[in-house]
Amino acid sequence: MSAPAKVNQGESEIKEKLVNLSRVAKVTKGGRTFSFSALVVVGDGNGSVGHGLGKALDVSESIQKAVQDAKKNMIKVSLHKGTVPHEQKGKYGAGKVLVKPAADGTGVIAGGAMRAVLEMAGVHNVLAKSQGSSNPHNVVKATIDALSKMRNAKEVAKHRGIELNKVYEG
Repeated sequence: MSAPAKVNQGESEIKEKLVNLSRVAKVTKGGRTFSFSALVVVGDGNGSVGHGLGKALDVSESIQKAVQDAKKNMIKVSLHKGTVPHEQKGKYGAGKVLVKPAADGTGVIAGGAMRAVLEMAGVHNVLAKSQGSSNPHNVVKATIDALSKMRNAKEVAKHRGIELNKVYEG
């Protein structure tokens, strides 16, 4: 299996969504020093999605850093008529996800962190289940893992070295 294709995006129509913002404390001899950690998902709503982590002493700076990181880590996702081409499992750490295609009009049926990734990727109809860890970092990475494993019929035919209509025959 090949590595997911990296996307080099200009500043064209990239939307961002804050998934998680945590205040973290470092205990020093002078007391606690607070800083912020932000997890952000970015996407163009047309098959490109990425995630990023930013840390800084104030909220807005940590979000900016996370967005910059997310734009560097964008991948291209195979979509088929507003949904995913096939059922796929993804895993990262203890976070496991299951992503299934859904009929038109179903909507995005997914939990918080997964919903952000799927919406930013441009998926409109999908059934998704998060299993194992509910840690947003692991769920986001597991969802992106599942999306990066998606293959459409043309890619499958090319990989197998057969014609497109032969892919659908049993």
